[in-house]
Amino acid sequence: MTSDARQNELAGILRLAPVIPVVVIEDAHAAVPMARALVAGGVPAIEVTLRTAVALEAVRAIAAEVEGAVVGVGTVLCEADLRAAHEAGARFAVSPGATARLLDAAEDIALPLLPGAATASEAMALLERGYRHLKFFPAVPAGGARLLAAWSGPLPQLRFCPTGGISAASAGEFLALPNVLCVGGSWLTPADKLAAGDWAGIEQLARAAASLPRT
Repeated sequence: MTSDARQNELAGILRLAPVIPVVVIEDAHAAVPMARALVAGGVPAIEVTLRTAVALEAVRAIAAEVEGAVVGVGTVLCEADLRAAHEAGARFAVSPGATARLLDAAEDIALPLLPGAATASEAMALLERGYRHLKFFPAVPAGGARLLAAWSGPLPQLRFCPTGGISAASAGEFLALPNVLCVGGSWLTPADKLAAGDWAGIEQLARAAASLPRT
C-alpha cells in the first residue's frame, strides 16, 4: 500500500505547472542547460525517460546542479529502474503501466511513483493499492479527454496526468477537466532544439506551457 505522505508529495509535484515535459535526452551535457531553461520558463517538474544510456547521468546532473528543478524518471518498468532512479536523485518516478512487482517494490522505496493506467479496471486496481494520482497513458489512443471525463463520475477519488499524443494545441482540453492536475508532453524539449542547444527556444516553449489555464 502506498503511503498518504507519498501521494501528497506527488500531488504537490503534479501541481507545480500545467505541463510536465517528457524528455528523451541523448547528450548528458545538455541536461543542465535544458533544465535551467525549463525552470526559467516556469516548468520545474521534469521527467527524464529511461530510453537512453545517459538518462540517469542526466538526472544526477539536474538534481545536483539545477536550483528549483524537480527531476523525475520516466519509463520505469521494474524494481531495478525504481532503485536506480532513487539513487540518482530523482524526486518522483513515472511508469507507463503497473505490475504487482513494481508496486510491491514501490512500497519499500521512498520515491513517489506515478503509475500508468489506460482502463477503468487498471485505475480501480491502483486505487485499491492506495494510489490516487495516476498517469493516463497513452492518453490520446486510449480515449482522450472524453474517456477521462467519463471516469470523473464513477472514480471521483482519482486525479490524472494524461500523457501520450498530447500537443500544445490539445493540452487545453485535458487541463479543463476537474480530474486532471497536469499533462505530460514532449513538445517542450523537441529533439532539434536539444541538439542545437536552443535553450532560449526551450524556455519560450516552457513559458507558453506554464501559462496554459487549468481547472
